[in-house]
Amino acid sequence: QVRLVESGGGLVQAGGSLRLSCAASGRTSSTYTMGWFRQAPGKEREFVGRIRWSGGGTYYADSVKGRFTISIDNAKNTVYLQMSSLKPEDTAVYYCAGAPGIAFGARGQYAYWGQGTQVTVSS
Repeated sequence: QVRLVESGGGLVQAGGSLRLSCAASGRTSSTYTMGWFRQAPGKEREFVGRIRWSGGGTYYADSVKGRFTISIDNAKNTVYLQMSSLKPEDTAVYYCAGAPGIAFGARGQYAYWGQGTQVTVSS
């Protein structure tokens, strides 16, 4: 089992930046892919981006490409989501997720989920 805990959410003005963290514990050796998703009120959870646990292989949704960057610090078992040029439409609860194999944007590919952290972008 892998436990994921997100942190770093908060309130930020449009155009600002925020960095989310996802600390992983437990059987992290069983994790191949780490992903970030988000869910706005009244909407389905959507894919934001992913990275291989070993690093590299980043892939982003078109809506965040060029503004968001995912990285990983294996020594700390922590995945980061650096968000820049934030827009009000980025407001959502952000979740990190882990997959035991190769995974991209499909939620069903991810077996482990964090509890989420709220990001609110004011206009």
